[in-house]
Order: sequence, then C-alpha cells, then structure tokens
Amino acid sequence: MLPIFTLFFVISSCTKPLVLGDQEKKFLHQNDSITVAIYPYYPPYQFVNEQNEIDGIFIDYLKLIEQKIGYKFQTKRYNDWSKLLQDVKDNKAQCILEIQETEERKSYLKFYAPLFKSPHVIVTRKGARFGDDIESLNNKMIVLPEDYAITENLRKTYTDFNIVTNKDELTCLTKLNSGEYDAYIGPKALVNYYIRLKKLDNLKIKPGINLNYKPGLAINKKNTVLDGIISKTLASITKEEKESIINSWYYSNVIPFYRTPKFWILISLITLLSFIAVIAFNSYLKFKIKQKTKELIIAKDIAEESNRLKTNFINNIPQEIRTPMNGIIGLSEFLNAEDLTSEERQKYTQMIIGNSKELLSIIDNILEISQLQTKRFTLRLVEINLRNVLQSLVSNYSIKGEEKNIEFFIENNLTNSQNLVWMDRPKLNKILNVLVDNSVKYTNNGSITISYTLKDNFLLISIKDTGIGINEKNKNRIKESLASNSENTVVEYDGMGLGLTIAKKNADFIGGQITLLSEKNKGSTFTLKVPFNPVTKNKTNKDSSKDKNLLKTEKHIILIAEDGETNFLFLKTILTKMNDYDFTIYRAKNGQEAVTICQENDNIDLVLMDIKMPIMDGYDATSYIKKMRPDLPVIAQTAYSIEEDVQKALDAGCDDFVSKPVDRKILKPILNKYFPVFKKNRNKTINSK
Repeated sequence: MLPIFTLFFVISSCTKPLVLGDQEKKFLHQNDSITVAIYPYYPPYQFVNEQNEIDGIFIDYLKLIEQKIGYKFQTKRYNDWSKLLQDVKDNKAQCILEIQETEERKSYLKFYAPLFKSPHVIVTRKGARFGDDIESLNNKMIVLPEDYAITENLRKTYTDFNIVTNKDELTCLTKLNSGEYDAYIGPKALVNYYIRLKKLDNLKIKPGINLNYKPGLAINKKNTVLDGIISKTLASITKEEKESIINSWYYSNVIPFYRTPKFWILISLITLLSFIAVIAFNSYLKFKIKQKTKELIIAKDIAEESNRLKTNFINNIPQEIRTPMNGIIGLSEFLNAEDLTSEERQKYTQMIIGNSKELLSIIDNILEISQLQTKRFTLRLVEINLRNVLQSLVSNYSIKGEEKNIEFFIENNLTNSQNLVWMDRPKLNKILNVLVDNSVKYTNNGSITISYTLKDNFLLISIKDTGIGINEKNKNRIKESLASNSENTVVEYDGMGLGLTIAKKNADFIGGQITLLSEKNKGSTFTLKVPFNPVTKNKTNKDSSKDKNLLKTEKHIILIAEDGETNFLFLKTILTKMNDYDFTIYRAKNGQEAVTICQENDNIDLVLMDIKMPIMDGYDATSYIKKMRPDLPVIAQTAYSIEEDVQKALDAGCDDFVSKPVDRKILKPILNKYFPVFKKNRNKTINSK
C-alpha cells in the first residue's frame, strides 16, 4: 500500500477547492476536541494492524478529510458498538466514522453519502443444503451482531426470521463455525477476511443476495456548524480520490512485516530507545535520591517540631493534672468529716465530679495529640440538632459555672429546621469544649453567651465571655496562630496548653475557621465559622416513625453487658433512678453470655454493651446480636473514647456510644431516642442473670 501522504500527493491535482466560512474556521479554532468514534473490528474498513495501529479504508478517508480542512480530530476507540452508539446519541462523541443508515438512527444522526457499496452474502457451514437465497433461511437460526444496521433492517423486513444477536461479527462467525447457529449475513469482504485470518474452515459463502453494506460518515444532529463543515469537505472529495483510497486496499499486495524496511527501522529505534532508557533511568535514580534526601530533611524537621509539641504539652501536664487531682483528693478527705452538713457534702461531691471531668478532659487531650501527630482523620457527617448539642455543652459546664458565679446563655437565631444539620459531631464537640472551657477558666464571675446564626451560607457559633480578656501581645500571637496554615502551629498562651491548637486542627478538618476578638478586662469572643449543611427531612417518614414509637410498651428490658461489678452497679443505679422510665435490667458478664441472652429473650429492648470483656469482646458480641436482631439498639459504653474507637464500635453495628465514666445527663438523651418518656406507675423489677 502506498503511504497515505504519497497517495494524497498523487491525487492532489484532482482535488476540488474547499472554501470554509469565517464562522466555520472560528468554530474549528475554538473547538480542539471534536471526537470521532472508531470501532476497529470491521476489516478492511477499520481494524487493528500488526503494529497495533488502527488502519483501514475509513482511517485513510478520515485523514483525507483532516488534510482538506487543516484540522486534527480527536479519535476514541470503542470495544462495544452499543456503547459507541449511546455516546454519539448523547453527543459525548460528535461523529461516527463508519455507520450504515437505518430509520431508528436517523432520529439523532445526520448521514452523508456512503463511501462505497459492498454486497452482503449468506454464510453457512459446509454441507448445508440451504442458503442459496434469503427465503431459505425462514426456519433457521440466524446469528447477527447486536445493534448493527443489518440486524435492524432484517427484523423489519423479515419478521418471521429467528434472529439472535452476539457482540460482533467475529463472535457470530466463530459460533456459526462451531455449529451453534445455522447462518450469518454480512459484508463479503469482511467475511472473507475473518475466514482466512481465523481459519474458520467449516464455513462457506453463498452467492450474494439483494442486500448491500453502504457505510458512510454520520454526526449528531445537534452539531449544526460541524454539519456545514463536513458537508462542504465531503463535497470537495472527488470520485477519483475515493476510488484511489478503496483500490489501494482492495488490490495491493501484502508484504510480510519482517521483510519491510519499517521492521529494521523499528529494530534500530528500539535499540536506540533502550540505550536512552538506560541513561534516563540512571538520571531518574539520581533525581529520586535527591528527592528522598530532601524528604528525609523535611521529615526530620517535622519530627523535631512534633517533639517540641509533645515537650510543650508534657511540660504543662504536671500543672494541668495537679490542679484537678488536688481538688479530688482534698475534697474527698473533707467528705470524711463528721460535722459536714448535707449541703456541704453535696457541694463537695459536685466539685469532685467537676474536677474528675476536667482530669478526663486532660487525658482526652493527650490522646488527641497522638491523633494530631499521626494525622489519622476521617470526616464522618451525621445528623445533629444544634440546639441539643449546645444545651448539652452548657449542661456539662453548669457545675463549674455555679462554682465561679457564671451564668450561661444560649442565643438561637435559627429556625427549628435550620437547627438540623450534617456535621462531624465529635470534632464539633472538641472545638466547642475547648472554647467554652477557656471562657470558664478565665471568667471569675459574670456570664458566657453562646450564640449561633447563619451568614452567607456559613454557620457562625460564638462564645462570648465577660472574663479577664487577653492582652495585646498574647492576642496578636493567638490570632496569627489561628490564621496560620502551618501543619505544626502551636498556640502558646499561659494556661491554655494545646487546647486551642487542637481546636484549630479540628476546625481546619471540617472546613471551618476560628477567629478571636478580645479586650483586656472586658472579655473575649471566639467565633467558629463552618459550612452550613442543612438536613432535609421527609415529613411522611417522621410521622410514621412517631406513630411506631407510640406503640411501644411502658416497661422496657435493658441488658447490661459488663464484666466489672462496680461499673454494673453504677449503670444499674443510674437506670433505676430515672423517674421517667420503668426498666427491667438483665446482666451479662461477657460477650458470649450477652449473645446467648439476646438469643433466648426476644423481649429485650436495648443493650448497653461494654467493649472490653473476657471470652468475647463487645465488637464481636454486637456483630452476632445484630445478625440475629438487626433492629435491637446496641449502645457501646467503654473507656476507649478516641474517634477511631468510636468508629470501630459503630462499624461493628453499635447504634450509639457513651464514654466511661457514663454521665447520666448524656445517657438519658440517648435513651430518649429509643424509648418514649412516661411516668412510671409501678415498682421496678431487677433481674440478674
């Protein structure tokens, strides 16, 4: 075959002039990704040659069109003809290089004059005594390619024919050769090519029938400007140019590739490229060594900075821990005094509880530092009610507030529906706890106001106190730290430790920002700004859920899976003192026992599941229980309170999570989600198993 550029040179004298308008030229200039869909499984029209290149009559035809308009189309190869048709229909590809016109395709494609006409033939197996004409196939199993024009046309013309479809021509011919079907109909040139190439020796070609393969170019009807360009271009192609392309394929001798100059040029190029590749690989190794060295230096700097972070925190630990520990030990000793009044005893007890919670907060900060070091974060959005979150936050600090004569106020500037948002609750709680804790710490009396509102599709939560404020030097340092994008920003301000650093890191992760306003001796205002993601509620589902909740019985059975006697007694005491409920309490001392009890008692309404237990832990026990009773609520309760442990419990099937020591103010709202509130009217029954 003559090289395509030689072919074009020979026939250039016969070329008709092509004149594109300014609008058409501008369209081609502005659209550099006009896509032509190619299906290279139709030799000799389109196919993949021995050099793994797409070749054929229509490929040369496309090159001629590109030369005439001075434009290079984007080509997209398809292995699935149905997918190709759908993409052109959706205008993901604007043009099909080779396609035959049908009535259905005309609804979305603009067809141009066929490039040539090729007769269809009937193919049967050797020895078959039918197939001399199309009517002889009436009772035979005919196999045709799926979504091809011949398939659509035959089904419309011969409605009684038994036609089945396969992916492509080669699959059809191969299955016909093996005896699975009786006949095939398709272009003679393509059938001859596949019979020789794939050695389908059991097939024979019958004489031509009154059907032809007439392929040509087609584009999506939406592309009106492109239609004008293609129409003008095809009109400029002469009959001689078309015949020259077709004849160069039909009548050229095929020379084995290894005997052509191209083969030896290719061998030389491969040798040269191998040599270049060795040199390039050597240079790449040197580059990687330099890159790794640079990364190690950066890692060393990060490690040193991380060590500074830990050192800074560890230096604060003695003072941070001693303060609540002194309160716990000292007040516990006061409780032994015989002359203590009931009011004093209650006050000291509440103060011990407050100091204990402060100590737990310090421990949580230590775990948080570990997470910040490893950067093991996953954003988990859940539905929350902002009003409930902030009320719970204020409740947690109410005792501290009373000790320091601080009043809490919540200013809600949102509607009921706006209070329901998607948020990573643990991270939001961490941020707000740090900010409120700082306000309480530096306010000796007065008030703390928590307000929240919407502005420009962002949620603004402000914590304003009437405390001692922050001087200009420290205020500027904190502002710079909160605005910094550094991975190792440390807020250094007397008494704050790493609290604000932890708050900032969590705010960054949920797409938020913390800002500060403060005036010495007048107070401070920290504002958290986060994206507002409202929850869209389905009213029907809500009502049906409410109706279902009303059907529950008044007495509820709770299984406490807990191996520790003290922890079980503590939980049982909390539950039995809830005046709004009437609970029957069962106990399991390990995970295996919890599974057995749930298996034998269908009337259990809820499980409080300890995670760390002998024989079988809470993760496995929850998994087994959920397989038996998917709708049975399981609440994990454990001392493991970092985010990864919470998620691990949820992944095991737990519906909720409470940290040890369990706070009744946190536990009760969780129970409210699963049980309707009512006043108990009979004595509680407590069973232990």
